[in-house]
Amino acid sequence: MYSISVQKDFIAQHYLIGGDWGDENHPHSHHYIIELVIEHEELDQHGYLVDIVDIEAGLEQSVNYFKDKMLNDLPEFAGINPSLEHFSRIIWKQIISHITPPGSGKLEIKLWENESCWAAYKKEYVSK
Repeated sequence: MYSISVQKDFIAQHYLIGGDWGDENHPHSHHYIIELVIEHEELDQHGYLVDIVDIEAGLEQSVNYFKDKMLNDLPEFAGINPSLEHFSRIIWKQIISHITPPGSGKLEIKLWENESCWAAYKKEYVSK
């Protein structure tokens, strides 16, 4: 199994809802790091899983959408807590529409909230 990974960082704001989490219930910022990992059994004719330039472009589009925004105000977070878990799934859905990994494999989005805390969403994909 081959793997390729690219990281990108950004700052966004949110506040948690639905429970009593102290200061986390008030608007605050996080310096997020997205780590994207693609896994697949085969390489393309050029020896790539996906061209890194294409992955970086997809990540850039996603980061630009969320960067410096209040996540709670975005339609993707309507009615849900903007947790790391939900956020990593939302980014996964956005990224898979921007890149074209080969055949079928796994795409994982690991989202770091700080240097020691992260959540991930990993799912199999099938390219069209």
